Amino acid sequence: MIVLAWILIALVGVALLYAMFTYNRLVRLRVRTENAWSQIDVQLRRRYDLIPNLVETVKGYAAHERELFEEVARARSQAQSASGVKDQADAENQVTRTLRQLLAVAENYPELKASQNFLALQEELTGTESKIAYARQFYNDTVGALNTLIQQFPSRIVASLGRFQPREFFEIEETTRGPVTVQF
Repeated sequence: MIVLAWILIALVGVALLYAMFTYNRLVRLRVRTENAWSQIDVQLRRRYDLIPNLVETVKGYAAHERELFEEVARARSQAQSASGVKDQADAENQVTRTLRQLLAVAENYPELKASQNFLALQEELTGTESKIAYARQFYNDTVGALNTLIQQFPSRIVASLGRFQPREFFEIEETTRGPVTVQF
């Protein structure tokens, strides 16, 4: 009888240790996900700061593209005010489309393509886009790990007791991945 009591106490102890370990792992992944999102936000803010300079540089050479400049400004404004992963992803898709159109227009102006200011801005934008892609990948990897742990058994029990919720992935739409179509 005493041996059975000790076995029961040991099983309860192991279950509590597992619950503690799993809870701490869930917290660590949640914090890591929030940090990853903040890294995406930092890079997006950096891109938003570059956009007006890029637009002004292109404006000097292609003043008649006013509608495109307005579209870029509108997309930037919507992206800055977006909240939540889904809204931010949608807004970023629009920003990417308009930036690609702006850069495609720049291809039609050899003097602009040779401008040191434009080249520096384009290089900085390219670097920022790479950082955004890396931050997005890190965020999605972390969200994947968190969501997997939340949905697996028996950690699912601990997750539901701790009120952990799955997070949304930061995804871009398929049309953004393809070539840009510029219409005049």
